[in-house]
Amino acid sequence: MSVRPVRPRRPARESLRRGIYLLPSLFTVGNMLCGFASILHALHNRLELAGWLILLAGVLDGLDGRIARLTRATSDFGKEYDSLADVVSFGIAPAFLAYQWGLEGVGRWGWAAAFLFLVAGSVRLARFNIKAAHADRLFFVGLPIPAGASALTLMVLVGIDLDVIVTRGVAIAASAFVFIVSVLMVSTVRYRSFKDFNLRQRWPATAFFLFAAIVAILAFSTLPAMAFLLAAYLLAGPFELVLRKVRRKPAPQPAPFQVTSAPTTPHADHH
Repeated sequence: MSVRPVRPRRPARESLRRGIYLLPSLFTVGNMLCGFASILHALHNRLELAGWLILLAGVLDGLDGRIARLTRATSDFGKEYDSLADVVSFGIAPAFLAYQWGLEGVGRWGWAAAFLFLVAGSVRLARFNIKAAHADRLFFVGLPIPAGASALTLMVLVGIDLDVIVTRGVAIAASAFVFIVSVLMVSTVRYRSFKDFNLRQRWPATAFFLFAAIVAILAFSTLPAMAFLLAAYLLAGPFELVLRKVRRKPAPQPAPFQVTSAPTTPHADHH
């Protein structure tokens, strides 16, 4: 009986020549298309449409990874290509949108805040790709770039919906918000990934009612509900960090009990 020789593993370049997984890559292309279209619409001052395109890109970005895992079509090419698409849709597009809406009002400071967001987002993606194999599946280290992009996008969409007049004070506040989001993306604050959320398991009736209530609120009051949920997510990371530090803080130890002898009175001299 002859032993079948083990074939050597194909190099990455040869595997790439054989082809790429089409279905998840199409969702990634759709993600990039939404980001590119958002930039074009923002350039022509169609800011509301540009914002919704970024949110649509976020939906497509969430779907491509799940479809790749469900169809067992994950690959190194798909991971790297997805990151390049994310730089366009969640880095350049929201930074340009925020600058066109309000950051322009503070001149070079607004330009710097928008560019800082783009740099922070690209750093966040590079760090995620390096640590993805060894990272905790339940938590992200730093705010995910789709959440950061959604924060800037919802800031613009809510401002347009409320007819906010972009004064210099509003522009300064918007720049500060962009800066805070950028810092959260490159920080070590942990955010829940919700990758352990399983729709196929049994849920109690109260949980089903809660999910139905969230869907109803999103359907009838979309922008306020999305802004509220995202604000809760942004604050959840720092809140849990502070809570963990408080729980780990050791209780103050009481001072050791010391026994001191009573002072002795000097003997009187007898003359």
